[in-house]
Amino acid sequence: MRTAIGILLGAVVAAAALATTLATPSAPRAATASAASASPSPTAAPTPSPSPSAAAAAFGKRLYLDPYSDARRVADRLTASGDTATAAMIEQIASQPTAVWLGEWYSPAMLDTVIQRHLKAAAAQGATPVFVTYAVPDRDCGGYSAGGLTPATYLDWNRRVAAALSGSRAVVLIEPDSLSMLPSAKCAGVADVRLPLIRSAVGILAAAGLSTYLDGGNARWLTPDVQAGYLTSAGIARATGFFTNVSNFDTTQSERTYAGKLSSRVGWKHFVIDVSRNGNGWTGGWCNPPGAALGQNPQITQSPTSKLDALLWVKHPGTSDGQCNGGPAAGAWFESGAEALVRGRGQ
Repeated sequence: MRTAIGILLGAVVAAAALATTLATPSAPRAATASAASASPSPTAAPTPSPSPSAAAAAFGKRLYLDPYSDARRVADRLTASGDTATAAMIEQIASQPTAVWLGEWYSPAMLDTVIQRHLKAAAAQGATPVFVTYAVPDRDCGGYSAGGLTPATYLDWNRRVAAALSGSRAVVLIEPDSLSMLPSAKCAGVADVRLPLIRSAVGILAAAGLSTYLDGGNARWLTPDVQAGYLTSAGIARATGFFTNVSNFDTTQSERTYAGKLSSRVGWKHFVIDVSRNGNGWTGGWCNPPGAALGQNPQITQSPTSKLDALLWVKHPGTSDGQCNGGPAAGAWFESGAEALVRGRGQ
């Protein structure tokens, strides 16, 4: 999770960087990994899946490689300093496509600038950019990632994002953890406000021609039945599908099995999986856990016979989950942690 300090630090660093090199902050969070107890979920009839042509078009032919990422800057700096061995390790991260995170830490003008900068770079690559919205009101229900916009401003913020992305055919992952956390005690009463807001956000972003995916949690969290109830209430009918394992560590196969069960409960919707740090699977903790490793490289997997659209790096490998296990503030570059992820996979 991203701490409040991490959010403020990320905003300050981003503002300074944008004024000089137009660099964005790293992916700002890490998901809660504990399995929540299954509480009653909203219920609704299964929803129809998108047409095959709509699903097949979601990711195009190539994923966007962020030329402004922390890993890219670090690899370039290490190369320039002559530390080619370490640079080669970080290059294994810098050379792979990652998602672009958007939140309230950007001013409205900076939000527009960041989005347009990435869209321009993606167009030059002929690639599909993946954005993550992370500004839902009462984010993390007062936990490490506490923050977000107010209910009164959230939908206008989504309209601004939609307007900036309109016509780009970008993919948007909507609010990691926003649904999976709802059964927890600390989120008591949040669902009544959150679910209608996310449902409206799906409509706003979908109306702009964007492919949208909602929070599907992970295989160790809610049961497929409970998660499906929240997805249905949050507007999965208008979304392309859902995502799983964001900022988490479950193996790809366990997530595919779970996501298949979840898909069957929401009208066979498509899904994507975050594989950024799941090379060794779950190692017993979510915050900079020892023993974690880079997962397989991101790739588009769309086919007429599969509901899995892509394996993505949503969480940025090398950014800290928080001040635990030797890490700096959440969202900050964690050099030794990045190297450990590479070593864990094997060079």
